[in-house]
Amino acid sequence: MSNTVTTKLLYFSPPADGSSPFIYINADPASGTRRRNWEHEPHDVQVENIRGKEDTFSLDGSGFQYGRRASTHESFLSNGAVEREYYPESIALVKELTGASRVVPFDHTIRRRRPGEVDDSPEKRQPVPQVHVDQTPQSARARVERHLPAEDVPELLAHRFQIINLWRPIAEPAYDWPLALCDFASVDAKNDLVPVALKYPDRDGETFGVNSTRTTSSNICAGWNRTMLIDRLHSYDSRDDGKTASFTPHTAFEDPTTPPGAPLRESIELRLLVFYD
Repeated sequence: MSNTVTTKLLYFSPPADGSSPFIYINADPASGTRRRNWEHEPHDVQVENIRGKEDTFSLDGSGFQYGRRASTHESFLSNGAVEREYYPESIALVKELTGASRVVPFDHTIRRRRPGEVDDSPEKRQPVPQVHVDQTPQSARARVERHLPAEDVPELLAHRFQIINLWRPIAEPAYDWPLALCDFASVDAKNDLVPVALKYPDRDGETFGVNSTRTTSSNICAGWNRTMLIDRLHSYDSRDDGKTASFTPHTAFEDPTTPPGAPLRESIELRLLVFYD
């Protein structure tokens, strides 16, 4: 079997009227769609299965890395249990792997694919088939200000900090609609990323849309691992030295080689603020 598949990825196409792009976090309950003023732009792209090459990717170099350590928490049925049991073990894992001095989880999302289901409320999130980056520098700093004590914020922002997503499939490998990751080195931040306002009921956040100006059918722009247990990816890194990966474009995608009858994807992503002295 080839290690590369061709699939359709959805990129960002800016508003035709030149206005600032936005999207609402909450979907319309009747249609399952989110109000936005921009369009998806589909492109056929080659995606590589990087199984066997996992050790060539790192958080600092590529913006993501893989792991094989299973969680001791297994059910992921109760948000309360996830916060009590999964959060502490994840804090310990991220500290061990990064050497960070302080790690603060601020939310998590459990995704279970439900074909034909239009309800995409927070309790029924599904995989997101859109190439994007979760945080911009502005929204990353706002996360620190939102989730940490005000008296700690100036000192925390004076040092390096990251937002790391800890992603795991639940129960079964993610053969169905897996996660594809774009290597930081393959992205032109100045030309490929567009800030998009993320409209919450009580505030605005911000993400990056990823445009398709440099995408051709001959590019292998992303990688995934059919059997990965755990993945860590940067939403943001404040270190701006021209060498350290500071973000990771990613998307769910339809893998044309998914085995018939494969379990529908279930996964959890835990988002953590990661600080260094």
